[in-house]
Amino acid sequence: MPMNMILTLAVVAAALLLFITELLPVDLIAIIIMVSLMVLKLVTPEQGIAGFGNSATITVMAMFILSAGIAKTGAIQFIKKLLIRLGGHSPNRQILAMGLLVGPISAFLNNTAVVAILLPIIEDWCKQQKISVSKVLIPLSYLSILGGMLTLIGTSTNILASGLSAKLGYGEFSIFQFTQLGLCVFAIGLTYLTIFAPRILPDRKSSAGNLIVDDYNLKDYVTEVLVTPQSILVGTTLQASQIQRKFDLDVLEIIRQGTRFSPPLADKVISIGDILVVRSSRQELLKIREQQGLDILPDVKFKDSLTTDLESGEEKMAEVLIMSNSRLVGTTLKEMRFRQRYNLTVLAIRRGAEVVRGRFGRVPLRFGDVLLVQGPKQSFIGLQTTRELLVLEERDVEMMRQNKAAIAILIGLVVVLTAAFDIMPILVSALAGVVLMVLTGCLKPGEIYGAVRWDIIFLLAGLIPLGTAMEQSGATQWIADQLLVFSGNFSGYWLLVMFYLSTALLTEILSNNASVLLMLPIAAAVANTLGLNPFAFMFTAMFAASNSYMTPIGYQTNTMVYGPGGYRFFDFTRIGAPLTCIQTFATPALIIFFYGLQP
Repeated sequence: MPMNMILTLAVVAAALLLFITELLPVDLIAIIIMVSLMVLKLVTPEQGIAGFGNSATITVMAMFILSAGIAKTGAIQFIKKLLIRLGGHSPNRQILAMGLLVGPISAFLNNTAVVAILLPIIEDWCKQQKISVSKVLIPLSYLSILGGMLTLIGTSTNILASGLSAKLGYGEFSIFQFTQLGLCVFAIGLTYLTIFAPRILPDRKSSAGNLIVDDYNLKDYVTEVLVTPQSILVGTTLQASQIQRKFDLDVLEIIRQGTRFSPPLADKVISIGDILVVRSSRQELLKIREQQGLDILPDVKFKDSLTTDLESGEEKMAEVLIMSNSRLVGTTLKEMRFRQRYNLTVLAIRRGAEVVRGRFGRVPLRFGDVLLVQGPKQSFIGLQTTRELLVLEERDVEMMRQNKAAIAILIGLVVVLTAAFDIMPILVSALAGVVLMVLTGCLKPGEIYGAVRWDIIFLLAGLIPLGTAMEQSGATQWIADQLLVFSGNFSGYWLLVMFYLSTALLTEILSNNASVLLMLPIAAAVANTLGLNPFAFMFTAMFAASNSYMTPIGYQTNTMVYGPGGYRFFDFTRIGAPLTCIQTFATPALIIFFYGLQP
């Protein structure tokens, strides 16, 4: 075995280990792979950085911007009225209605952006229908994934697969080349979810009553304390007392003779008889009572609704989702000075079904975490303008450029149609659409950079050289040969099943893009060796790479609904494993039916 092949396979093995252990962010792992390939001279410097100029990378970037332009105009806000009208009160009917609306939208907009737009709408819809969001958020993610497979531009995985196909000499995929296959796969998934999701998925979050208080058990962590004459806090400001630094405590409000004072409170002088509304554990409050001279008021002092206490006047509470491109990922609330930066207080952190209430200022945050925050209503307006955090409530339509909605949709249609009729390549039409979005005012120039998922861009750019190294070193053909020895006398159908299952399992521990980059060239090599249709094998790898259902980490949209749905890790496995099994056997059969096994 040549040394270059050995080194390339070693890099692949190391990459797999890093992806599985999640020691580093996936985009950083991709850059490490790129640099390692250049240092080991497995690719030239020009080949090493070629991923940044690759047509797939640029097309994905343009599609992110186009999706943001449509989202900024509120062009798909109409979905809420349709959901209420079509969904009724049956969970099965609600999922069916959601699928019929979400699927076509995800076919043309990036599915991550679609879920970000629809999450607040679906949450609001569930509250109105008095059903648990845990029943519908996993179906929302899965249906957006399935919808993304209807067209070339539905997901970055398809675009990358098209670029790999061109590089291997088979040409790029057309925008609707696999739509008939995608429709059948979508129909299978929608039918399964409509029938079984309401039965399989548990009620992880309350569907009635005071949702936030019940879900986060706030009554045990938000308390009123009375400032006694003996308290050392009397006559000092909150900032000077450093009570919030010394203890795991946040002061949410000061009540003085019936008047409520809301943040900012740092310079507010504390007086005898003041009532402080604080977020803290009972154990911490006992320490505070002894050291600071404060009396803990009994629970009966609260109104019937704790939410009313925390949302009085200009105050409100809401859940905020940490997005993948947020600066909060990997840092702590204390390091980011969250309260000072956003003028909001974090009451709790939800990570799936787990709720963190104490010492969370020191907890490293992750993509998909949900922060329960409280503060002035004006501060939430600022949050709704950032793409780093997603407020899980329906956006104020007045903040959107609704007068530009028709223009944004028209630009999107022009991009699709010019590519569909081969008037110009999808790369060119997408970039032209970006320019038109800015020139027509659908997007402001400064919003372009925030619209791009830079973690995905760096992931693609870092992994593309690995495909080059595998091809040049012969590693791709060697792996294909070993698979053929292993598969023995498998028929064409069972070979496709094997590729589908192996790629689907791989994508659960890697990213979907990493899986398709590794498996698609191998699939094409096996097809060539056996004299079979390479498109059948490439489509199998592409569909399997995107259809990730069994874990919350295999696909971005799964991670996005993990916290808001209050799910446990294996909730995804319970509903996703049967769907993966169904698709493993159904998709190869459909591919053979539509495209055949012979070239």
